[in-house]
Parts: sequence; C-alpha cells; structure tokens
Amino acid sequence: MGMQAVLRLVYPPQCVACGEAVDSDFGLCGPCWRETGFITGLVCDLCGVPLPGEGEGAECDDCIALGRPWAQGRAAFLYRDVGRKLVLGLKHADRIELARPAGEWLLRAARPILREGMVVAPVPLHWRRLFRRRYNQSALLSARLAALAGLAHCPDLLQRVRATGTQDGRDRAGRFGNLTGAMRVHPRRAQVLKGAHVLLVDDVMTSGATLTACAEACLATGARRVSVAVLARVAKDA
Repeated sequence: MGMQAVLRLVYPPQCVACGEAVDSDFGLCGPCWRETGFITGLVCDLCGVPLPGEGEGAECDDCIALGRPWAQGRAAFLYRDVGRKLVLGLKHADRIELARPAGEWLLRAARPILREGMVVAPVPLHWRRLFRRRYNQSALLSARLAALAGLAHCPDLLQRVRATGTQDGRDRAGRFGNLTGAMRVHPRRAQVLKGAHVLLVDDVMTSGATLTACAEACLATGARRVSVAVLARVAKDA
C-alpha cells in the first residue's frame, strides 16, 4: 500500500465546511455544496450577482446606477449560509487552506472574463491589519487563481496607504467615503500597469467601494482596463 493510501486511511478527506467525510481532499459534502450558494446562470456582467432570465451582458440595477470603473466582474458564490462561513473561516480563523478550493471555485466563476496577458492583483490590507492577521486572504486567493489560470501575479501592485477601519455597519455613502484616498499603486509597480489589463481579486464584494478605489488607482496610473473577481457577493436578498 502506497504512502498516499496509508495517509487516507489515517486521515480520510473531510468536508472543508463541516468536517464530514468526502471523496477527495479540500472538497464539500453534498449538503454543504447545496448550501454554499454557488452562482450560476445569468449574472450581472459587472459584479457577478445572479439575475433572472437568460442570456449574457446584463447589468444589475446597482451597477447601472453607480457606473463601475471596471469593465467586467464575477463572483463564485453568495455571501450567506455555508458560503459566508467559508469566507469568515479564511478571513478571520486562520484557515488559509481554504484558499486552495476557493481558488478553483473562483477560477470557474471568472473564466468567462479571463483574458491572455492579464495581471492578477489582490485588494491590499493596511500594514497594521496585515501585521495583526499575518496574511492577506485576498492575496492568497489571487495567487491561487493566477497559478491555475496561468496568469501573471503581482501581490504588491496596490497599497492601502490609510487605515480605513471596518466597512461593517456603514451605509453605501459611508463605505465609499471611507475609501477616499486610501489606495494607490505601489511606486515600484507603476510600470507594470502601463497598458495592462488588471484583474483585481477580493474575498467579498458588498457595495463595491473597495474595488472602486482600487480600480480607479489602477486606471489613473495607466492601466488600460480593469476587471474584478470576488469569492463572495453580498446580494440584497442574501
């Protein structure tokens, strides 16, 4: 019996959400898969939120009203139920192993908007928050996605130059105002952006304020186009 078989006998694969037995490592059991809220079918072409009907190229009311600075966007699942549990585990519970399956889910969602030559970059944390948390969950996701898609990864493309505090509890205007002047392109990475198509990666999108600040910083520094991909999308009915 090979070492891998022995390890599977001693440490059988478990669902990454509930711990129940599953067939393969880093997978979800049937009930958790159904409760994760993976987004399928027609979606908003700018933020990835599910929409009624069929077709492609549609936009949700929020994106039409706000006029996003990015060109396209996708999300893997809704921020609720098991999906919310997975995001919080990755973000606050040191469950960095979740970035492995999450990157695969994100790739599946983002595949329609991926383009050859894209530069993949994460939404940054302020250095004080990064020091406390010890890792940037968005950088783990962007690294995994870039590796799976065969795209260039620039983990320090952007800097959060001002500590913005949590966005929780703020209304839409407060969220956008909180991010004013908070993001900039790393001075040593400005050349990477000249004429580039950037794919920004984050764990959760609520109002889109953080991604807006990042996209605007990229475009102002010479990016040709910006797209976004998030693991989870907060929807009004979530």
